[in-house]
Amino acid sequence: MEIRPVLTQEVDLLAALATKLWPHHSKEELSEEFCEFLSCGIIFAAWENGQMIGFAQCSLRNDYVEGCSHSPDIRLDCPVGYLEGIFVLEKYRQKGISRQLLLSCETWAKKQGCREFASDCELDNTQSLSFHLACGFEEANRIICFTKKLT
Repeated sequence: MEIRPVLTQEVDLLAALATKLWPHHSKEELSEEFCEFLSCGIIFAAWENGQMIGFAQCSLRNDYVEGCSHSPDIRLDCPVGYLEGIFVLEKYRQKGISRQLLLSCETWAKKQGCREFASDCELDNTQSLSFHLACGFEEANRIICFTKKLT
């Protein structure tokens, strides 16, 4: 198994895999988003026998990040590494691949000057919650978001 950054020419493979994590998005939408994302963040992929079997998407956030040690009303003095998404095909789970992908993201974030690393998950995603806690994350807060149409 190999873990390395995704290359621009591999974005279509990544998008096909990512539709399993984000099924409400099309492969085309995700390809476009990932191409844009790679100009400011990084995506690591896990490969087994030439097949992409997992990925972790990591960004740098310079504004307020829930639970990090800075005030919400000032810009950060250094960015926070942020795990935007992580996924491994079911057949390859429970083998430490997600942890290796996360470690790659954390190492990259440290090299970018980050002193903190954060992530989030939906309230009902108990599998993601368990993963984050097992990897040393601490729960910072729980929120419910609202929207309202203005007419």
